[in-house]
Amino acid sequence: MAGLYIHIPFCKSRCVYCDFYSTTSLALAQRYVDALCKEMESRCKEQTDRYGKIETVYLGGGTPSQLSGALLYQLFACIYQSFDISSDAEVTIECNPDDVTESYAEMLKTLPVNRVSMGAQTFSPERLLFLRRRHTAEQTTKAVNLLRGVGISNISVDLMYGFPNETLAEWERDIQQALVLNVEHLSAYALQYEEGTPLYRMLERGEVNEIDEELERQMYFRLIDALAEAGFEHYEISNWGKPGHHSRHNSSYWNQIPYIGLGAAAHSFDGQNRQWNVADIHKYMNGIEKGEPCVEYEELTPDNHYNEIVMTALRTSDGLALDKLSSCSADYCLKQARRFVDDGLLKIDNQFLRLTRKGLFVSDMVMAELMKV
Repeated sequence: MAGLYIHIPFCKSRCVYCDFYSTTSLALAQRYVDALCKEMESRCKEQTDRYGKIETVYLGGGTPSQLSGALLYQLFACIYQSFDISSDAEVTIECNPDDVTESYAEMLKTLPVNRVSMGAQTFSPERLLFLRRRHTAEQTTKAVNLLRGVGISNISVDLMYGFPNETLAEWERDIQQALVLNVEHLSAYALQYEEGTPLYRMLERGEVNEIDEELERQMYFRLIDALAEAGFEHYEISNWGKPGHHSRHNSSYWNQIPYIGLGAAAHSFDGQNRQWNVADIHKYMNGIEKGEPCVEYEELTPDNHYNEIVMTALRTSDGLALDKLSSCSADYCLKQARRFVDDGLLKIDNQFLRLTRKGLFVSDMVMAELMKV
């Protein structure tokens, strides 16, 4: 089985924190979708040969909800013509809350979409303005209600915490407002200052300050506790789902399940090797149109593959299955892990190595120490 990821790079405007590949050149949308369809036609044979049946489809971005209904119809028609999609596939589209109008929701109802992921980020007008988000808190609530109204029963929202000057009480209000929406899934991330973003430049100029690490830690653990009380399962470091509503697509990344990536900057993984398209919409489209796609490849060495397993599996509540590693890699991993087990950051249970609650907040440091240089 495999996943299918399609990158839609279009955004109406850019948020200050985002370092994903995107463009505001919406006039290119038709040409881009045509290129996507052509890429599908050229790569569909890989599915049978290397990937198998498609179990999940994910339209990410960028802002996929910036595509018109006509372009989405074209895209989905090509997806289902080109690939063998499972009858019970999870089909997700990312949406911006203000794009979800009554007519847009009705249009989604006619597509194979059965899961929607929305970037709420925060319910504070001030922080939404700071992020340069173009929606309001009220639009997030309205969007959820509209999607419910057309029968979409699997909705995820993204939250963000650790804003400059944000208090624990303010973060708790955001959590409670998200829970009132009664969605099936939540993702939450600490605000990151990624190099090259407007937010990073603001930090360099001294216009903002990063939040205190101890306060960020308190925010993360308050989130864990609040969502547990609300019946959510914490199945990955930054993801919570109600029973039966874990993201099947994202779980494929963490469980080393192969996936095909289409579009500018999209990555593919066949279980052993990676390839990715150029992160430039013009070069991507020109290459596809000429039959000369701009693609780079990486053949994973045994050490690379071990590192990827550590980096992805330890993110999950299942943890790292030591008996799935070679004996040499398992020995190395256990040797590196010993001090973290002693410090209470890792635990070993039935041949699984897992992060403890204490270890979750420092997971990046722990995983880096387990990797092979």
